[in-house]
Amino acid sequence: MKNSISLLNFIICLVATSPLFAQSKVEWVTTSQTVQWQKQKGLKISQSTGNADVEIRLDQPQQTIEGFGACFNELGWTSLHLLSKKDRESILKELFAPNKGANFTICRMPIGANDFSRNWYSYNETDGDFEMKNFSIANDFETLIPFIKNAQKYNPTLKLWASPWSPPTWLKYNKHYASKPVPDVTNWPADRLQKMRDSWGMDFRGISNGMKAEQTIREGQDGFIQDEKYFKAYSLYFSKFIDAYKKQGINIGMVMPQNEFNSDQVFPSCTWRASSLAKFVSFLGPEMQKKNVDVFFGTMERGNEKLVDTLLTDPQSKPYIKGVGFQWAGKDAIAAVHKQYPDLPLYQSEQECGNGYNDWKYCTYAWGLMKHYMNNGVKAYQYWNISLNEGGVSTWGWHQNSLVVVDTLTKKYRYSYEFYLMKHLSHYVKPNAKRVNTEGAFNNLLAFINPDKSIAILVQNDSNEVKNVNIKIGDKTINPSLKPNTINTFLIK
Repeated sequence: MKNSISLLNFIICLVATSPLFAQSKVEWVTTSQTVQWQKQKGLKISQSTGNADVEIRLDQPQQTIEGFGACFNELGWTSLHLLSKKDRESILKELFAPNKGANFTICRMPIGANDFSRNWYSYNETDGDFEMKNFSIANDFETLIPFIKNAQKYNPTLKLWASPWSPPTWLKYNKHYASKPVPDVTNWPADRLQKMRDSWGMDFRGISNGMKAEQTIREGQDGFIQDEKYFKAYSLYFSKFIDAYKKQGINIGMVMPQNEFNSDQVFPSCTWRASSLAKFVSFLGPEMQKKNVDVFFGTMERGNEKLVDTLLTDPQSKPYIKGVGFQWAGKDAIAAVHKQYPDLPLYQSEQECGNGYNDWKYCTYAWGLMKHYMNNGVKAYQYWNISLNEGGVSTWGWHQNSLVVVDTLTKKYRYSYEFYLMKHLSHYVKPNAKRVNTEGAFNNLLAFINPDKSIAILVQNDSNEVKNVNIKIGDKTINPSLKPNTINTFLIK
């Protein structure tokens, strides 16, 4: 009798904790161009009968999700500082407090200046200081450190990783933070300027980086001085950065050696050949091992998977590469890399940045990026700018989108469409969730199973009409009527 009761209790427990338990409930939230984060009611779970438009294959788990986030940039903090303390804290709580809003759990930061810094700086501009005696993060006490610490108030377990945009200038052949001069657009016709602004967000009028044409270093060339003494000094630079931030209670768990190593930019940047990065990683890797800090290869912004192979097959760098970060055109290489190295952790390291208009059209484009990266195995998905002033212009004339948009005149803010897109994913998909495959004629969706066995399904209706979709999950079905041009999340628990 005792054994029978134990068996019954086990069965009851098993059924009650099943994601398809008969008393499961569905939480449904929608976002459109006109109304964001609107909770819907009345959707029921029914017994599955007949064919479905799509089936959620809980028996086909894929990658484990580490989390979602964005990047701590200097202009993010300066824009938030235009707001009242109450508004600023409300935003940080919405972004970082566990299970409250966007629920960000993993974020990026620059090592020194990046394109959304107030201006150029590094942690040591003393020429020839190979022992890094003059290393200092003094600049960051004004911006990045308070930015991160304020986020940590709401999520003390927030994970961080970092990458440089440019080494100190004296470690580079051209002795400049950039890779090419800002183009002279003085005589460009208005329509050409507007096209560049609308297409890429770039507006170089009145912008200069003080660089001479002969200092240009192009893609495929090494901007960093290829000498063992310089590799050692730069590895020490990384090490001191890790230590300095740790003293401030900020632990960096991973680094990538160079942001967009193929891109010759007018802002802080440094081009490398992949083989040269492999040499550097052979010096950087041991230094980071001492600090218990991982090294990923990246950030990878070209559609050439052979660049990744260079470091993953080189005997000097291979032992230290724990993963790869992809962004921009790197999306065209990720499928091949994931196929060749199915167990290698992959990150989407920076969502494409838009043009500062923060419009619905770009939000729907970002949804396509999200699907692509998730379906090709990324464990982390990260937005770029957390906050910017209206128009989102950088120090070097690039207008970009942001999660929070600050009105400099009224000192008020709003959340962008892309914030809600990120929240549709990050609020409902928890760390250690598994993405699961889907099958069927309808494929405009992503699906995940959380550690608590709840199921999160993100669906877009990209048409101008109501779309009825039959979604099968095991032996159960939901049949939502999706409003036109909406992003939807369903949480079954």
